[in-house]
Amino acid sequence: MPFSTRDDLRNVAIVAHVDHGKTTLVDAMLWQSGAFRENQDVDDRVMDSNDLEREKGITILAKNTAVRHAGMTINIIDTPGHADFGGEVERGLSMVDGVVLLVDASEGPLPQTRFVLRKALEAKLPVILVVNKTDRPDARIDEVVDETYELFMDLDAAEDQIDFPIVYASGRAGRASLTKPGDGELPDSEDLEPLFTVIKETIPAPSYDVDAPLQAHVTNLDASSYLGRIALCRVHNGVIKKGQQVAWCRHDGSVERVKITELLMTEALTRKPADEAGPGDIIAIAGIPEIMIGDTIADPEDPRPLPLITVDEPAISMTLGTNTSPLAGREKGTKVTARLVKDRLDRELVGNVSLKVLPTERPDAWEVQGRGELALAILVENMRREGYELTVGKPQVVAKEIDGKKHEPVERLTIDIPEEHLGAVTQLMAVRKGRMEHMTNHGTGWIRMEFLVPARGLIGFRTEFMTETRGTGMAHHVFEGYEPWFGDLRTRPSGSLVSDRAGAATGYAILNLQERGTFFVGPTTEVYEGMIVGENSRADDMDVNITKEKQKTNVRSSTAETTETLTPPRILTLEESLEFIRDDECVEVTPSFVRIRKIVLDAKERERTRARAKRNAG
Repeated sequence: MPFSTRDDLRNVAIVAHVDHGKTTLVDAMLWQSGAFRENQDVDDRVMDSNDLEREKGITILAKNTAVRHAGMTINIIDTPGHADFGGEVERGLSMVDGVVLLVDASEGPLPQTRFVLRKALEAKLPVILVVNKTDRPDARIDEVVDETYELFMDLDAAEDQIDFPIVYASGRAGRASLTKPGDGELPDSEDLEPLFTVIKETIPAPSYDVDAPLQAHVTNLDASSYLGRIALCRVHNGVIKKGQQVAWCRHDGSVERVKITELLMTEALTRKPADEAGPGDIIAIAGIPEIMIGDTIADPEDPRPLPLITVDEPAISMTLGTNTSPLAGREKGTKVTARLVKDRLDRELVGNVSLKVLPTERPDAWEVQGRGELALAILVENMRREGYELTVGKPQVVAKEIDGKKHEPVERLTIDIPEEHLGAVTQLMAVRKGRMEHMTNHGTGWIRMEFLVPARGLIGFRTEFMTETRGTGMAHHVFEGYEPWFGDLRTRPSGSLVSDRAGAATGYAILNLQERGTFFVGPTTEVYEGMIVGENSRADDMDVNITKEKQKTNVRSSTAETTETLTPPRILTLEESLEFIRDDECVEVTPSFVRIRKIVLDAKERERTRARAKRNAG
């Protein structure tokens, strides 16, 4: 087979841990390659285009951009740094020939770095190490480079993969150098030219079989109101043209002839129409409404499908259904029926390969499985913003049966904390059955600990961890494997304060109940029977009358003028609500409010259920 290469093209993925600066570095590459006009108004972190990405400061979707530099096109795939979006990372890596691994000059490689690097090494891709943020005052460049070498050894990298080039950079300043600067100093070069040179020399040009027919792999999907569904593909062999008849090889094995109505190629951040594309090009095509990720576009005379894209199995599941609360349909929610919710979940499956939707016993509820709590919470948040009303159950782990025994997913958790919180965090992990693997004291007053912990032990962990470390701790986790079931975990020591009637909460009632626990609602909030209005300071649930009003009398008291202050309510976000709930509770999500409630609203019915459970246990 005669092979040839395209020297005018490089396809590279930028992989890194959350917040190590990859999206900022891509911004600088775009500016320096002349992608934008001098006076053009461009947002910071231009690749994070989705509202949630901007709010959370993380990349959720894998996206691509094209940088033109010295007669060469560099296609850059910006992948998420969060393991919950592993499906996005794996798709991104299937489009490229090499990887730029970005590591923070102070924090060094962290668990998500390990996750994305492991995927890159498995795909046998060459790696360029970029030590970013060298100008941080707490930079420790030499140690970070050593830690990265250790990580490569840990992941059984091949000899040629360990021999990687190192570039020192400051993405924010738009500077890169091959010469190591001092800790806390900017690289000596004035621009990113050294990085462009290393990419050209290290990342192989796309190679292709001269005689092979057309083969293009669908790695992502997009939609346009004008063109309909758009498939993003990497062309492996052959040439594809606008208006051409091609064979569409579906993932179920069937083949259909279709016409490419539109062919687009990326320039900077915009897709522009093109007449044809060749091997190595990353393109967008329109004209096939039912196309899916993993399908192949091939020559109609000689269709040769490419292998399917495989992603990690889901580890966490949630039951998601229509809103069944007494306040359903009263708060800007325009999409409340089971049919609309199911249609939206089906649409999500089209572009999200790491998600599964399974039926449950109820016709208006479905089990949604994903890689992690964050990925599922982001799906719910997106649906809420689109006008859906939902009931969301407690996140559960997806267990597996291996050799006749029940196994559960285990996560590798890395924690960075100030020394004084060591005892509290160790206790927190012991309750969650975490097993300490390593502990490093950097001698700077900070400690790094590594635990193996069951995935369900991490449900609700982040809020408690932040409280215990006064908001100073950093925790990151990545899927490690499956281990035998760890047994019962009791992670939430407190019970719930449950409203025993419908009405509006009053300041008088909250004031009298304040010492019982923490409230999630303030005065005048509308409540209903079975709604959770606060956290009890004791372990059991307590039914409370939060709508009680002060009886008026005509007797004036000499102390009537003294005012007692109400403690402000603790308003929970969607993620915090999902972490808080127990098995018999669920979250009601509407466009305006996130509420927590009991699954069974009637207090007498709940009492009967509890009594039955006790009898059965006894």
